[in-house]
Amino acid sequence: MTAEVTAGPPADVTGRVLVAGIGNLFLGDDGFGPEVVRRLAASGDLPPPVRLTDYGIRGMHLAYDLLDGYEALVLVDAYPGGGPPGELTVLEVGADDLGTGEFDAHGMNPVAVLANLDQLGGTLPLTYVVGCTPADVEEGIGLSEAVLAAVPEAMEAVRALVRRILPEGPPRPVGPQPVQHEQPEQPVEPRPVEPHPVQPARIRRT
Repeated sequence: MTAEVTAGPPADVTGRVLVAGIGNLFLGDDGFGPEVVRRLAASGDLPPPVRLTDYGIRGMHLAYDLLDGYEALVLVDAYPGGGPPGELTVLEVGADDLGTGEFDAHGMNPVAVLANLDQLGGTLPLTYVVGCTPADVEEGIGLSEAVLAAVPEAMEAVRALVRRILPEGPPRPVGPQPVQHEQPEQPVEPRPVEPHPVQPARIRRT
């Protein structure tokens, strides 16, 4: 299932930013990306050039959407950064960081999607990853306590990236934007958020 909230005129791709939630809701913490995107959509506080989409494991859908032309892409995903569960990592990703990967039209390997974008006639936009170290990616619905607690911090990291990409963006929309999602909402306690430095790094997804 793909859920999205799109704001702004669809025919004008100038300055558009795609925020993509990546992951399988049925594999525990792998559902981190879709949860962050769902909550961002509900908050309704991102400017109109930003498109929020939960791609789940639909790699082909993401690839073809990127052909529409975007100034920037923000991937939100579980990321094995090597730190403790719930640790956030913000990366800036370029073509040289991707290497090669076999594109699976029926799955989601974001590295392979981006690495093969040129073969589909597209160009890699300015790309960031907001990743969270998972605690458990075994079968099951729902995030672990550590990863669930990192969701508000990840939301703020996405907002900070959007401000960096669109510093002179148009006014924010008023009120929440409805989005449908199969994962039930889980309560989370807010906690103080500090800005995350953007790191250049290689990314791999197994």
